[in-house]
Amino acid sequence: MLRAGLSTVSKRSYATFKPVISAAKPVNGFVGALGNTPLIRLNKLSEETGSNIYAKAEFMNPGGSVKDRAALYVVKDAEERGLIKPGGTIVEGTAGNTGIGLAHVCRAKGYKCVIYMPNTQSQEKIDLLRMLGAEVYPVPAVAFDNPQNYNHQAARHAESIENAVWTNQFDNTANRQAHIETTGPEIWKQLDGQVDGFTCSTGTGGTLAGIARFLKEKSQGKTKIFLADPPGSVLYSYIKSGGKLNERSGSSITEGIGQGRVTDNLKPDIELIDDALHIADEKSIHMIYRLLDEEGIYVGASSALNVVAAVEMAQKLGPGKNIVTILCDGAYRYQSRLFSKKWIESKGLTNAIPEHLKKYATLD
Repeated sequence: MLRAGLSTVSKRSYATFKPVISAAKPVNGFVGALGNTPLIRLNKLSEETGSNIYAKAEFMNPGGSVKDRAALYVVKDAEERGLIKPGGTIVEGTAGNTGIGLAHVCRAKGYKCVIYMPNTQSQEKIDLLRMLGAEVYPVPAVAFDNPQNYNHQAARHAESIENAVWTNQFDNTANRQAHIETTGPEIWKQLDGQVDGFTCSTGTGGTLAGIARFLKEKSQGKTKIFLADPPGSVLYSYIKSGGKLNERSGSSITEGIGQGRVTDNLKPDIELIDDALHIADEKSIHMIYRLLDEEGIYVGASSALNVVAAVEMAQKLGPGKNIVTILCDGAYRYQSRLFSKKWIESKGLTNAIPEHLKKYATLD
């Protein structure tokens, strides 16, 4: 009787879950596995807003982040322009994820990889870069106009050795092109062209600009584009003021997003941005824990910020809309910070996490 009972329960359980089988064809190596990431409907937030909140699962790229796309395109650009020969060295300044993508691409293509990054970034990213064979130089975080900024140091390193190229992710528009040619079309196809709004934060500007360009052109201007900005970035005020660039001040718990200038990736498409949202760290840390608790999705602070922005965009545009954002990467690259009680307290964010969610802060 017991066995029969378990069998009945088992049948009922399977009956309520109907998997969608998609027989994707084999791909050619790491590079072939990039892109075509799922678009996830965030059920709880969709119910709350009365709109469909969709998140592009870029953490499912083979290198673990949205930056895999840009990494491939800037390397392809260097190859096509004859800037690098077999066995050469790719050099980049990055907060981590582009570097990780580049390290993967370099391994796949047989290049050496050198990364300069601000020493404020998570140890997990530094360790991963080194495990992938990259030569890593964490340097003091200083403003872009300072000659010791990590980008300028990367450029000088590339100039100092033979058969090397600085891929210049911030101002190399091959970055933006990656999203015009891949991410934007994927989103459009996944929603059968029914995209009412798109929002995400920017670091290089390539993701927002490339997706905005594609969606605006494809929808004949109907898709709304909102820029999401963390504390310490100037782009929110730049958009809101109609183009006034203020001095950068403050900081954020997010990594790899926020900017003190308009990059060459963002510049061609900045007029496509309809509005901007300033997202406080308190909202981002809360959303990290909400997504884990309610959706079972484990993402970093920039992804959480993007989801907060998608919710606020849905509230502004009204119910019945399809709103899309980007889940940039997974929380495992930041877990020693984002799930540490001491670190959260040091940032003054303890009260931003509701009591019922604090159980996930398991690290001391």
